[in-house]
Amino acid sequence: MSIYRSLREEMMAGGAVNDDPNADPSQPSQLTGVLSGLTVLALLIWLGISNVWSLVLVVGLLLSVFLHELGHFKTAGWAGMKRTQFFMGFGPKIWSTHRNGVEYGVRALPLGAFVRIVGMNNLDPVDEGDEKVAYSAKPYRWRLLVITAGSLMHIIIAVLIMMFVYTAGGRYQETGRIEVLGLTEGSPAAQAGITPGDEIISINGVILETSDDFRSLMGASSVGDEVSVGFIHQDSQVSTRVTLVARPGDNETGVGFLGVGTNSIGRQKLSLFSATTHMTSDLLDGMGRTIQGIGTILNPENQWSQLTDSQADPNSRPTTVVGITQVAGDIGDRDGLYGVLEILASINVFIGIFNLLPFLPFDGGHAAIATYERIRSRKGHRHHADVEKMWPLTVLVLTVLLFLTFTGLYLDITRPF
Repeated sequence: MSIYRSLREEMMAGGAVNDDPNADPSQPSQLTGVLSGLTVLALLIWLGISNVWSLVLVVGLLLSVFLHELGHFKTAGWAGMKRTQFFMGFGPKIWSTHRNGVEYGVRALPLGAFVRIVGMNNLDPVDEGDEKVAYSAKPYRWRLLVITAGSLMHIIIAVLIMMFVYTAGGRYQETGRIEVLGLTEGSPAAQAGITPGDEIISINGVILETSDDFRSLMGASSVGDEVSVGFIHQDSQVSTRVTLVARPGDNETGVGFLGVGTNSIGRQKLSLFSATTHMTSDLLDGMGRTIQGIGTILNPENQWSQLTDSQADPNSRPTTVVGITQVAGDIGDRDGLYGVLEILASINVFIGIFNLLPFLPFDGGHAAIATYERIRSRKGHRHHADVEKMWPLTVLVLTVLLFLTFTGLYLDITRPF
């Protein structure tokens, strides 16, 4: 069988259709897989040594991929579909075992995972005797549940991560405490004895709750104004009067300058009820931004801009695991486990939605086919789509994905975040 035909059938069937189920993974033919696996293991060890938070994210991604496929696997079992394979990774087989008619195993390249369900479409022939346990033989409601279970699992993972972070570590939000982060040397604030770590509580008797409140009052002041500043220094409340000066380099606006940098955003642990409310709002907001981001990333004009303009917005560029682990390493160093978990939750939301695009080889493509067949079917007549006609579009989708991958990898290496 040609490589082209093999790729097509495996892509449409969702698994390795031509593997020898009786192959011995200890034989020399498996040497390539073992060597590839050892190379990947060495890379993971190197990643952990370079930055442990990057490794934490990668492990989290691998676990998310496993749970994605577990969603397909379990729901297929509930629907009475025959499952023949559950593999972590792609490429050469490293190890496998058989249990209850299913081959479980590991392949060399940790680029995803797959569950093989019999009879996904007309390009996936069903052995005699398996007609009633094939995916294509089951009612629409079961096929839709099974094929979308992976994306649903990603959303569940994001929900659980966000709930854990919000209740155990805290949600980033307004704290009601305006902390001094830094001072301009020789500024009125420095002369008044304000130091980093102090808390600004009032200006001219007006109680402040956010940095925006502080900036609003300062923006309405003028050079030469004398203001009363209330702040907490070393657990003691202090009030002092200072005269505002011009901001260094600003000789035109006349706005008063105190000389402090402030922040009122921080992590606050939430109750279970409050965490649920904020999680729901943040999750829906994240989904909306993800849908918008997918449209931006797939825009050819944006891709050309990213490749040719070094000043292009980095937030709208494609990225790969290389770029993501770099960001996770930086955020982990600054914010610890909770920061890395929030990145992992965001990635799960993105994958869950991206995977529902109505094109093969995404799960959304199979869901679209099942929906099309349901619409075309009539009582007593079950319509079956000819998936082979969709292969040219699938090739186009794969080409776009490869282009995005190589573009993201090029940018991650040449223009790291």
